[in-house]
Parts: sequence; structure tokens; C-alpha cells
Amino acid sequence: MLTEERKNQVIELTQELVRAKSYSGEEDKAAEVLNKFFKANGFDDVTVDRYGNIIGTINGNREGKAIVFDGHIDTVPVSDESKWKYPPFNAEIHDDKIHGRGTSDMKGAVAAMACAAANFAKDTNKDFPGKIHVAGIVHEECFEGVAAREISKNFNPDYVVIGEASQLNLKIGQRGRGEIKLEVFGKPAHSANPEKGINAVYKIAKIIEEIRKLEPTDHPVLGKGILELTDIKSSPYPGASVVPEYAVATYDRRLLVGETLESVIKPLEELVERMMKEDPELNAKVSYAVGKEMCYTGNEITGERFFPGWLFDEDEDFVQDTYKELKDMGFDPEITQYNFCTNGSHYAGEANIKTIGMGPSYENLAHTIDEYIEIDQLTKVTECYYGIMKALLK
Repeated sequence: MLTEERKNQVIELTQELVRAKSYSGEEDKAAEVLNKFFKANGFDDVTVDRYGNIIGTINGNREGKAIVFDGHIDTVPVSDESKWKYPPFNAEIHDDKIHGRGTSDMKGAVAAMACAAANFAKDTNKDFPGKIHVAGIVHEECFEGVAAREISKNFNPDYVVIGEASQLNLKIGQRGRGEIKLEVFGKPAHSANPEKGINAVYKIAKIIEEIRKLEPTDHPVLGKGILELTDIKSSPYPGASVVPEYAVATYDRRLLVGETLESVIKPLEELVERMMKEDPELNAKVSYAVGKEMCYTGNEITGERFFPGWLFDEDEDFVQDTYKELKDMGFDPEITQYNFCTNGSHYAGEANIKTIGMGPSYENLAHTIDEYIEIDQLTKVTECYYGIMKALLK
């Protein structure tokens, strides 16, 4: 059990982080909150990389494994503050809950990681093997895992703990996510004489219908590799008295273990190629969307929107060591998988680093109006992170 002093510490740090509004690309104030905490609470080193990720490091007195606790410090925007019961950036406490944007997704977890590391270092007098890195990651809401690549490159962790909400359950996998663009190029004409043009919207509609007939891939644990249309746009827009010469549809593809850039897009490429042979007027292509954003450091972050799925066996030693320690502490986590995409897409899916997820609160509170975190979950996950350090750094 945490002492009252330690409970208050994690509550207050969560509140400070929530009050530091930090939309993607504007995380500097939240990073400064962590910077002050790290320097005041026994961390040996604090670094900020080119994207603005902030990493606090505690060095054990002996050689050993390195563990990264990963939590993103950016949040999705608040579109209308007047719809919130409590102001979204005040971090007010009501009914044993902290209310505000980012409480569950995921500043509460970030605060718990930082406090757990400080507690562990103090209690052990840093007499443990290895290193603890607490990473506040930027731009996760834009593209999962891209900024995290800097962490594995610079710190080479043996283990990663993802702090996304899990209700204190252990997560050992997730479906990934790909964003695919279907583009069709037509020919403009006056809408009074449509036969002189090629209507890109009519053409793309036929392809969309054929895509719906594709059978999704399947995995016995992670489920189906869903391919879902999420938007469609035409050009010119608005199209007054003109046949649209361009149309683009965006698809969200949920990725399973082992699926690659090539294997995912191949069925779509084959379908488009077949349809272009059948229709000489059709000019279409499929590709992955590319994200491009500016960081608060002034640097640009870019990445192809393909974030792999991953899954570890629950019998692996690092999973069972963690599970046993948490059980011994009186917790009863279920070993399961995330339903959404996380930075684990990079650590586990790309870099094959041993990764688990555990966080406070409920998955369905992310991105919602009146987001909150229960203080009981917040204090308990602080204990759990302490237990994970004990289990993996031995």
C-alpha cells in the first residue's frame, strides 16, 4: 500500500500534467512538468530528444536489464469545453475521481510511472541491477510508435511497459493499424456535358463495392484484420457544375501478427489492377498514407501509417514473472490483449522488444467528453509499476 504522502504525490502530479494542456505538437508544458519532477525526485538523468520525448533515467548500482515505461503526453483536442461537466484542464477532484482531458489517456499512467520509479529508487537506495527509463512520448495520437522509435534507438531497452488503460490487467498484444488511400483520377468536364469527362466518384464507388467483397484475414487470438472505409473526398470541392476529376477514399485496416506492408496492400493492388484492365477509363492506385506533423522542438516528424500488430505468449518468463509478482502483491490481473493500437506497435511489432501493457482506468474513457480517472485505480497502478520493476530488474 502506498503511504498517504505517496498517494498525494501521484494525485498531484497527475493534476499538474492535466493542467498542462498538451495537444499533439504542443507537449512542451507537460514535458516541463515531468522535467521538474524528475530533477526533484532522484532521477540521475533527464533527456529530451529531437521530437520532444522526455526521458527520466534512474541507474541501478549494478549492471542489469534496461526497462522503459512508455506513456504518451499528448492528448486529443477538446472541441467544446462547454459540454464538459467540469473544466477539462482544471483537473478537479469529485467523487474520488480526477476529471479532465488526458486523465485516462494517459497522464495518470505517466504520473504513476514517474512516482513508482522514484519510490523504487528511494526504497532500494538504487541498489538494483539495471536502469529504469520513464518516457513521456509525443505525437502518439497522430501515429502510434513513430516517436517511440527514438526511445529504442537511444536507450536500447530489454523490456517495455506500455501504460495505456487496461483496468490493471496485463496486456501482451494488440492488433496494429494501417491507413490506406485509394485514389482515382478522372477527367473534368462541365456537368451539363458529363459524357465529355470521366467522373472519378462513379469510378471509385465501383472499386469500393468490390473491396467490400474481400475476405478479411483472421487470427485465433487477435480476431479479424478489419478493413473499413472511414472517409471519401472528391475534387474540386465544392464542385459547382463540374464533373469531379479526383476522388480519394481512406481505409482503416486492423493489422494482425505477421502481416507486412506488402502482404496487406497486395490484395487491394491486385483488385485495382484487375478492374483497370476491365475498364480502360479507370485510373486508380492504392498506397499507405504518410503522416507529417511539426514537433514543439521545431523538428518535423513523419511516418508511413503502418503500425504492426504484436502478441507474446503468456507463458514467456517476463510475462509470468510480472504476473506472479502482482499476484503476490494481492492483485489479480487478467492476461489479455489491447483492443486498440499503442506504441507497442513499434517496440514489439517492429523492434521485437519484450513488451507488456498495464494501465489504470477504462479503455472506453479515452477521447471522451467528461474523461476521468478513479483515484483508486491511479494509486493501485503506481503500486503495480513498482512490482513490475521488482519482477524484471533482478
